[in-house]
Amino acid sequence: MKDKRTFIYRVYRKKDINKVESKINLFGISKKFDTEYFMNYRFYTSLLVFVILFIFAESGPLVAPIVTTIWYWFVGYYMLDLPLKRREKKLDNEAYYYFEVLTLALESGRNLENAIKMACKYIDSEISSEFKETLKQVNFGKSLNESLSLMSYRIPSLTINNIILNMQQSNLFGNSIIETMYNQLDFLKDKQIMDIKEQINKIPNKISIFSVIFFIPLILLIILGPVLIEFMIG
Repeated sequence: MKDKRTFIYRVYRKKDINKVESKINLFGISKKFDTEYFMNYRFYTSLLVFVILFIFAESGPLVAPIVTTIWYWFVGYYMLDLPLKRREKKLDNEAYYYFEVLTLALESGRNLENAIKMACKYIDSEISSEFKETLKQVNFGKSLNESLSLMSYRIPSLTINNIILNMQQSNLFGNSIIETMYNQLDFLKDKQIMDIKEQINKIPNKISIFSVIFFIPLILLIILGPVLIEFMIG
C-alpha cells in the first residue's frame, strides 16, 4: 500500500518535515491538524498564489516569486509560530497554580502519580489536560517517567519542561521531590514578577507610539488649522 505522505516526502527534505512535525506536536492534545495537512496546505496555497499573480498581476514574473515567498512564510507563522507563542504564554500562566496544588498533594503524603491525579481532579486547564493525557499513558502500561518524558515533547514552554525534568529525576533517584517543587514554585513566582515588570516597562514605548500616531497629527491640525483655512479662503 502506498504511503499517504509520499507526496510531501518528494517535495520536502526529511529534515524540514521533522522540524514541522516537532512544532505541531507542541500543540499537544489540542492540535487541530497533522504534518501532512499543514505542509500540503502551505504548498498548494503558495502554488495557487504564484500562478494567479504570475498570470494576472502586472509585472507578474517579478511580483509572483516575492509575494509567494511572503505568503509561504506567513502561513508558517500564522498557523504554527504565533499559536505556539500564545500556548506557551498560557501554559506558563497556568503553571504556578497547578504545581502549587500538586506540591500540596505531595506534602499530604501522596506519591507523585497520585499527586498529579489530585491536581488534575481539582484543576481544569490546558496544562491539567496534558497531565491527564500523561496519566492515561500510564494506565496503558507506560512508566510515569516515560510518560512525563513524552509529555515534554507536547509542551512548548522551557520553564515547564524544566520542572518536568526535575520531577522525573526526583522520581527516579529518590530525591526530595517536595523540596524540588518548592524551588520550582519560587522560580515560577520570580518569572511571573519579571514578566509583569517587562510588560510595565513596555508601556512608555506603547504610549509614545500611540502619541506619535494619534496626538501629534491632532495637535498639528489644531495649530495649523486656522492658517490653512485662512489660506484656502484667501
